[in-house]
Amino acid sequence: MADVLITLDEVEKVFDVRRRVSLMRREKRQVRAVDGISFEVARGEMVGYIGPNGAGKSTTIKMLTGILTPSGGRLRVAGIDPARERMRLAHRIGVVFGQRTTLWWDLPLKDSYGLMRRMYRVPRARFRENLERCVDRLDLAELLDVPVRQLSLGQRMRGDIAAALLHDPDVLYLDEPTIGLDVVSKAKVRGFLRQLNEELGTTVLLTTHDLQDIEQLCERVMVIDHGRLMYDGPLGGLHTAGESERMLVLDLAREFAPIEVAGARVVKVEGPRQWLAFPAQASAAPLVAAVAADYPLLDLSVREPDIEDVIARMYAGRG
Repeated sequence: MADVLITLDEVEKVFDVRRRVSLMRREKRQVRAVDGISFEVARGEMVGYIGPNGAGKSTTIKMLTGILTPSGGRLRVAGIDPARERMRLAHRIGVVFGQRTTLWWDLPLKDSYGLMRRMYRVPRARFRENLERCVDRLDLAELLDVPVRQLSLGQRMRGDIAAALLHDPDVLYLDEPTIGLDVVSKAKVRGFLRQLNEELGTTVLLTTHDLQDIEQLCERVMVIDHGRLMYDGPLGGLHTAGESERMLVLDLAREFAPIEVAGARVVKVEGPRQWLAFPAQASAAPLVAAVAADYPLLDLSVREPDIEDVIARMYAGRG
């Protein structure tokens, strides 16, 4: 890559875990949370970093931010060793950790932002410009005087995203950025992140269980499971490797025998409702058109494949 911002070379993280095996004795064993991961992320990339719970995603992010020290291997972010120069790195990165907030619980949102301006020593003019951009695009104007403890999860998530960007970080780490958001708010956050990347070239590493986040924001996706990198490439390639399927849920005017339509198969029938599975990389439009032409269709929805299901299919394919 011409301008590599993040580099991991055979990075490992091993934890010592103790468990009681008898009244008087404890047993120590090692848990390898990250097992020899290597990858590079170029400046300006938006990369999805996904996997099931306990796969090692959060451990990787914590090493990238300097919270945890690797047990082995080499790791650099913007040329900085995170574990050795954590304070220096803090000015180059922004972090949103899912359910954990960086905002002050009892202070209004705007006061938290003011404190962060002082912490990061952001010039006033630049701070105002960044804050105005975030407030406008994340719809925060009516929330600035509200104490953080009174915000809903979705409102607080938007507030945390803004807080992570006030000091112009080179890299933004996002853990479940659309959790708790309704459909409209999700669209706003995704649009904002897309604009941020296009206008400022901010590098984004995104962990999420919502594949729509990945599909709408990232051209590249990495899959981690059991501490190992299983896949690194385009999302379409992931679906191909895992032979994953989307689900078309149809509500018909009355009960019918299982629908027969090219490119899909019925996996469940429950009264007038039928579930049709089809390849995840395929468009649902031809299927909907074919069904609507021959059946009295009242409603429909498309369900995305679970990441856990995609990974399970990848394992099955390798077995």
